[in-house]
Amino acid sequence: MARKQTARGRKQDRARVAGRQDYEVSYEARKTRKSAASVKKAVKKVGNSRKRVERRLGSAIRKTLGTVPSTRR
Repeated sequence: MARKQTARGRKQDRARVAGRQDYEVSYEARKTRKSAASVKKAVKKVGNSRKRVERRLGSAIRKTLGTVPSTRR
């Protein structure tokens, strides 16, 4: 009997940055507004966890997706 396939593998894949895959590196570089070389360097330094790589690359994401200062008081 075949085992039921779950989404766990796909979720785990999305949580990782494959340092040797050009499309993964270029996606992360565009997303963080950094060079592909800096993404590869970050992957080598902190591992392939997407969260850690983005944290290592800096706050470029927060600048583009962050909250706008409120003018209300």
